[in-house]
Amino acid sequence: MPHILIIEDDTDINNSTAEYLRRQGCLCSQAFSGTEGRLLWREGGIDLLLVDLMLPGLSGSDLIAEIRQSSQTPVIVLSAKTELSDKVELLGLGADDYLTKPYQLEELWARILVQLRHASTAPMGAILRYRDWELNLDEMALTAAGQQVSLTAHEFKIIELLAGRPKRVFTKQQIYEAVWQEEYAVEDKTITVHISNIRAKLRPSGTDNYIQTVWGIGFKLAE
Repeated sequence: MPHILIIEDDTDINNSTAEYLRRQGCLCSQAFSGTEGRLLWREGGIDLLLVDLMLPGLSGSDLIAEIRQSSQTPVIVLSAKTELSDKVELLGLGADDYLTKPYQLEELWARILVQLRHASTAPMGAILRYRDWELNLDEMALTAAGQQVSLTAHEFKIIELLAGRPKRVFTKQQIYEAVWQEEYAVEDKTITVHISNIRAKLRPSGTDNYIQTVWGIGFKLAE
């Protein structure tokens, strides 16, 4: 289920695009200003962005430039501008594709699929950020509030899973099967013990409260 962030100040376009993409099986987050879009982006877990250019608060071009400082997540620009020079400038800035308004939702979906396919085959040079955490996925290294945190491979994978979808509640079974790639045994205390160990290692950085217990369900990250 790809997570797509739509940053578009036209309410009708934003809502209709989100509704269509949800019917295609996507998870959609919606922002109606550049500033709001930047906040949602910083929460992490976004697989692709749809960005309008003329946005209140922070322009689309400035937002793309900021994103490209730390990420290669695909960006498709949605704009009423039709000049070739505008398209060239945006692609040079870091956008991966450009669609002129008004656009057909079917064409937008086709372009999204192309970008997601490219992203899935690209080499991982990834840094995943969530608040004061920075995860180097290649090196399996976590920096929390500027401090290096020594984690086991399983502990790192748990944090990576949570940080990749910070608004989602994961059950113990989902975490276990995603990290260990094995069937979960009922009443297994492995996840509870690992979460406890992770929190203890995070405590010196003051970020141990990022991992919240959702009683009777599992765990999620604090918003």
